[in-house]
Amino acid sequence: YMQKRENMNLKKIALGVVALTSIVTLAACGSSSSKDSLAKIKDKGTLTVALSPDYAPFEFQMLKDGKNEIVGSDVDLAKEIGKALGVKVNIQAMDFNNVLASVTSGKADIAISGISSDPDRAKAYDFSYSYYTANNVIVVKKEHQDKFATIADFKGKKVAAQKGSVQEKVATEQVKDASLVSLIKTGQAINELKNGTVEGVVLEEPIGKSYIAANSDLALSDVKLDSSDTDSYCVAMPKKSDKLKKEIDAVIKKLKAKDAINKSVEKNFELAQAAK
Repeated sequence: YMQKRENMNLKKIALGVVALTSIVTLAACGSSSSKDSLAKIKDKGTLTVALSPDYAPFEFQMLKDGKNEIVGSDVDLAKEIGKALGVKVNIQAMDFNNVLASVTSGKADIAISGISSDPDRAKAYDFSYSYYTANNVIVVKKEHQDKFATIADFKGKKVAAQKGSVQEKVATEQVKDASLVSLIKTGQAINELKNGTVEGVVLEEPIGKSYIAANSDLALSDVKLDSSDTDSYCVAMPKKSDKLKKEIDAVIKKLKAKDAINKSVEKNFELAQAAK
């Protein structure tokens, strides 16, 4: 009986050690997964930024010293944030409708890609202080500029917008009697306009003007679309990124105070035209 009891006690001690080890292991896992976004970025020494490089002057591709490089005012902002955090910046290019998803999956730390914070997005992500506000416009063929001067002129016509963008919502809610055509890349939408498949493309003004500067057959429609605060560009990051948001907001406010972001947009607008 005594022998059995000793064996049972030894088993209990052994099980206790296993249980304790499991608790310690779980606690260690928990502490690493609950580490805030800022600490994770500083630990690895790299800030991975998701963007869609088809949105000049904010993000676009150009040849530099024989190599394809992603540039733009959003890239300039990413570099300023990296500098403030004391880390390297790693730009990850992808289609726009995958940009926010990459933040959710952890493939990217933040997303800077002309992203507007709307109520639905705000449920899933933290957003920085707004760094740029753009008006929404409709780009049309120059020869049809007079034909499409009001929203009513688009009744029964096809209007394109980039898939996953706020402009999809703007087109649906404000150009109600037109048929929406959602396309993955802005360049596709412009091509569809040029070949007559759609009659207009809803874009933010800087992007619209950039395409018009490169395509003499395009123009801005006189249609006035509502451009509320939801069309302000913000940096997207995972939920509960309080410390990271504080750092990014400080960078944005500092840059806006000296008008550096507007200057960056103008500089990159000229760069995009020279590259075409």
